[in-house]
Amino acid sequence: MTEEQVILVNENDEQIGLMPKMEAHEKALLHRAFSVFILNSKNEIMLQQRAAHKYHSPLLWTNTTCSHQREGETNIQAGMRRLKEEMGFETELKELFSFIYKAPFDNGLTEHELDHVMIGYYNDAPDINTDEAESWKWMSIEAVKEDMQLHPELYTVWFRIIFDEFYHFLEDHKL
Repeated sequence: MTEEQVILVNENDEQIGLMPKMEAHEKALLHRAFSVFILNSKNEIMLQQRAAHKYHSPLLWTNTTCSHQREGETNIQAGMRRLKEEMGFETELKELFSFIYKAPFDNGLTEHELDHVMIGYYNDAPDINTDEAESWKWMSIEAVKEDMQLHPELYTVWFRIIFDEFYHFLEDHKL
């Protein structure tokens, strides 16, 4: 099995190449990514706890799903693919915004991503893929914000950054 390729981009989200995922993270090169937030009718976010065997951030809580687009795949197609692969369900997604962030990890890898943030709605329990997720839960947006301030070590580095952007987007926009 060949290693997954990420799409290298410039700051305008124009593709400038492909690179194996680990190499891009080792070199901290800007690449395209996406983050999906699934909300229920109570306006709670479905959080995912990363699987224990993940090479970084194991057992930490994060947004519903996130990953990297494949070449030729739209942001929405990528989000829906990973949602089905990790959480076992399908729902419509809508892209809200994109932004660039850089987050170094203790293991020497760095996330440097142009992240496309998407939202979808779902009210049932997921059928999680235990290769990807250890557990899941619903949490209100305010409870996530409060818990993240009290216990930031329980959440992935990128989720802390992305959630802040998501929270401010919700303050400025009516969904």
